[in-house]
Amino acid sequence: MPMPGPLRHCEFRFYEELNDFLPPVRRKHTFEHEFDGTPSVKDRIEALGVPHTEVDLILVDEVSVDFAHLLRGGERVAVYPMFERLDLAGVTKLRPRPLRDPTFVLDVHLGRLARYLRLLGFDTRYRNDFADPELVDISLSEHRIVLTRDTGLLKRSALTHGAFLHETDPRLQLREVLDRFDLRSRISPFTRCARCNGLLAPVPRAEALAEAPPGVAGNEHEFSRCRDCAQLYWPGSHLPKLRRRLSEVGVTLEVDSQDA
Repeated sequence: MPMPGPLRHCEFRFYEELNDFLPPVRRKHTFEHEFDGTPSVKDRIEALGVPHTEVDLILVDEVSVDFAHLLRGGERVAVYPMFERLDLAGVTKLRPRPLRDPTFVLDVHLGRLARYLRLLGFDTRYRNDFADPELVDISLSEHRIVLTRDTGLLKRSALTHGAFLHETDPRLQLREVLDRFDLRSRISPFTRCARCNGLLAPVPRAEALAEAPPGVAGNEHEFSRCRDCAQLYWPGSHLPKLRRRLSEVGVTLEVDSQDA
């Protein structure tokens, strides 16, 4: 049986929200990391607890490298989070291509966040029985960002676009997603079905009143219908409540017409 080789050392420094994945003693400063062999920098980053999908830039001795770069000992490694709002021209890209018009697929624990994202007009796949391999397949085949609080899911090697949600409250998660991917200018409220993600289309009032509840006829004048599941929508009394709840986390709904 061959004897193991000598242990090697390098220095790591993680920046910004990547520190949330580290134990407190390693946060926000340089620390020494011990390893054997010549592992890839991706292997060591994930061994330290940080999913590769959270990383957008790696500098080894001040040179930009990709995930496959091998560590041999003695290096200084700086690891930076996703920079969706910045143009990182001239550095090594860690994903095949950026998603500048992001769409999402959410894990089974994020149903309320899925509803909020759809209400704001964002293309959001969600089902309460998606298995992890299915989430990865959807992400790859449909170029969607996986949103999750499961670091194990984000460490799956095939996954290229994913984001860990630090918040636990769905409204705060919504704000986190809007800020992280710079989406506030793209909000288009009440253009998607909150139930199935289909696009909404206007419906003539006379047609809608034939199936709307009796109390709706005298109060509502604008209606829309999901093109996929045929769910009927109208503004209703829920709209002011929804506006108030979202305003509490800094999300303002500006609706010119066709409120859902």
